[in-house]
Formats: sequence, C-alpha cells, structure tokens
Amino acid sequence: MKLCKLLLIALAVTVITPVSGLAQKQRSCSRDGLKRMTDLYITAQTKGDISGLPLVQGHHYMENMATIDINNGIVKKPLKIDFHRSMFDTATCQTFTEVIVTNKAEQYVVGARLRVVLDKISELEVIWTTTGHWLFNADSYLKYSSAEKWDEIPVDKRDTRETMLYAANSYLDAFIDGNPDIVPWGTPCVRIEGGAYTEPGGETPNSHCAALPGDPTRIGMPSGVNIANRRFVIDETIGSILVLCTFGAGTPGGGSGAPDSHLFRIENGKPRYVHTLTHMLQSSFQGSSDSIPTDGGGKPKAKN
Repeated sequence: MKLCKLLLIALAVTVITPVSGLAQKQRSCSRDGLKRMTDLYITAQTKGDISGLPLVQGHHYMENMATIDINNGIVKKPLKIDFHRSMFDTATCQTFTEVIVTNKAEQYVVGARLRVVLDKISELEVIWTTTGHWLFNADSYLKYSSAEKWDEIPVDKRDTRETMLYAANSYLDAFIDGNPDIVPWGTPCVRIEGGAYTEPGGETPNSHCAALPGDPTRIGMPSGVNIANRRFVIDETIGSILVLCTFGAGTPGGGSGAPDSHLFRIENGKPRYVHTLTHMLQSSFQGSSDSIPTDGGGKPKAKN
C-alpha cells in the first residue's frame, strides 16, 4: 500500500513539474519583447489604426479608469507624436509609455499601460490630458521631459522593487497628513505636473521636491488627500516606477477621485524626477482661485 502511494506521488511530481515549468516560461517577458509591443502601440497611436496591435480576443481597454469600447478610444485618433518614453516591467509583463503631442490643433499628454500575455496585448489602459485639464501645457511638458536623463542604471546600483515601492508610496502617503518628512527625498528632485515645472531653488520652487528640512524653499504639503486605487509598473533597469491611481479616494457623496498617474525616476532609493497627469478640468478644481499657486506671472504652478 505504501509502495503504491509512493509511486502515485512520484508520478504526480513527474507530470506536474514540466507543466509548471512551461507555465512559468510562458509568463516570463523579455525586455526586447515588451519593447516591440510599445513600438506597435506607438505606430497604432500615430496612425489611429489598431489593426496592427496583437490584441487577444476579449482584451480589456480602459480610458481614464473607465472601461470603454476600444473603437471609441483615443487610440483610434491619429496623433502626431513629438516625444515618447517607455518603461518595461519584465516581472509582471507590463509596459508604460509617456506620449507628448504639441500639435496646435489638438494637444495631448498621454500615458499608456500595456499588459502582455504570450506576445499579445491583453490589457490596454490610457490616461490622457489635453487643453483645459489640470495645469496642462504640452509645450512645457515636452521641453522638460525630453531634456531629462532616464538612462539605464548600472546593475550594481539598481534599487530593488521593494525599495522603489517604498519611495513611491511614501511620496503619495505624505498627502494624507501633509507630512513631507516621511519621504526619502532626492537631491535634487524636480517635478512636471501637467506641464508645470517646478524645482528647488528655481523660479518656481516645488513644495515637494524642495521639502527637505532646512531648505529655504521648503513649503508644506497639502493634507487630507488620499491618493487611492494604486497600481504599479516597475522597471528596475531605468529606476522607473509608474503609479496609476486616483487623486482623492472619492466618496459616495462625491469627491474628486480624479484619474491620475505618477511616474517616478528613483535613484539610490530616492525620487529624482516626478511626472504627473491628472484627468481633471482646471475649472473643476475644488477650491478658490487664490489657493492655486502661480509662478509669479499668473500661470498655475502645481496643485500640491
């Protein structure tokens, strides 16, 4: 009887092991393979034609955190792309691409997330901002984003996924009680928000990236904002972590809960660059005009 049980266990191990190994192999993604997918996405978005996208049957398309028919999405609108930057998460088979369009007829800054399964796209999620949205300025976004250095980090200097998650979550958690001291700030740390550019010591000092104790430009952070519904894409190779979230949790009676993305470049466990997009009309800002900081020339800076 015992011999039979042992034979059955051995047989089960023999059968299960190859299948499990095959499943693991199928789920893995190469950096080059993910890059091919983002190249196909850029081509599709440029043409406004999704016929070249390897979409799985029953794919999921989301736009500004709502599920819609892909045929009604911005991906079907041809866009003249001036600049784009992508990151690749080989652990979860996801990508994120920042797209900037300065065409005067119709300007956009877009963030697009792909999930890839067996060399096909199972999820395509887009958050986009355009004229009239929070602090939107595509020309400024292009100027500053394209000038930044998001190159590969030497292997021995790369942060772990856990370290990058800690840095990003600490930054977002600081909005709850307005406490910047919980964030492992990079020095320097600069921020692009919708197009508004802020940096410590500059003409438009950032209340976040200039939040180090003793910094003469130190300004507090807002409190009472729960940046909720967080989802992550992480690329240790370039020190990049993307957080898709809502700016405000929203409540049954209302509240902002605006679709939002925070893209970080993390160096030595600290935020170096921060890019944010918020799909919210400037006119929908919940507050007085006096509470919107300006750059001295009357243009909005950052909301936080």
